[in-house]
Amino acid sequence: MVGKRRRLKKIFRNDLSLVVPMDHGITKPEAGLEKIDFLLERLDGLADAFVLHKGVVKHSKYVEEMESALIVHLSASTSLSPDPNAKTIVTSVKKAVELGADAVSVHINVGSETEERQLKEVGMVAEEADEYGVPLLVMSYPRGRGVDEKKVENVMHAARVAYELGADIIKTNYTGSAESFSKVVEIVDVPVLIAGGNKKSFESFLMDVRNAIRAGAKGVAAGRNVFQAEDPRGVVMAIKSAFKEALIGVGDEGALAAKQR
Repeated sequence: MVGKRRRLKKIFRNDLSLVVPMDHGITKPEAGLEKIDFLLERLDGLADAFVLHKGVVKHSKYVEEMESALIVHLSASTSLSPDPNAKTIVTSVKKAVELGADAVSVHINVGSETEERQLKEVGMVAEEADEYGVPLLVMSYPRGRGVDEKKVENVMHAARVAYELGADIIKTNYTGSAESFSKVVEIVDVPVLIAGGNKKSFESFLMDVRNAIRAGAKGVAAGRNVFQAEDPRGVVMAIKSAFKEALIGVGDEGALAAKQR
């Protein structure tokens, strides 16, 4: 699949990727996303890819000029739903290609009450993505009633589900340590990105990024930690620096342990 390989190279420049998801507005209006074109223009070329819903792409006055890769998100749910975990497909790979997408993404909550339907939908999207030669990013999380979202075995299971269904890239929860996350990376044979999650202490976030890369992750998909920052551009540059530091062993758990001895 030459087309898919070419598109993946655009997302993984220098073998790692910083993806900035900005698809949160369907779930609920999020601060920081009021002027997406302004963000795209400031971060274009620094971030490797952006995740956007089709309507944002359609109405954007900047996307057609964008150097960074475009990932069109195909699934959604809202915070007003009786079950916000019930993600459903709201557009097609065909429509994403028409909009100029370099890749598509879907969200699945493994362990949710609608898991059966979500599994089927993701499987069908994977086949359609293969037909068009478009990479598929699966945002796969252990999530549902009584499910521990950070438990290593659960995150491993969620990642493996995405892999088995045909994901070309997997985004999932960071498990809290390089040692534990390496088990997640080892169970699949495609690039794994850690989810940025809720906005947190910047230093803590960068430490997670470094340790995830040291564990074998191929990058991070950080939304709120970027677009809700006072200086989104500075945050993106700091994350890219964290990538480099991780590769030479600066700021990772091993280096910290050595300093403490």
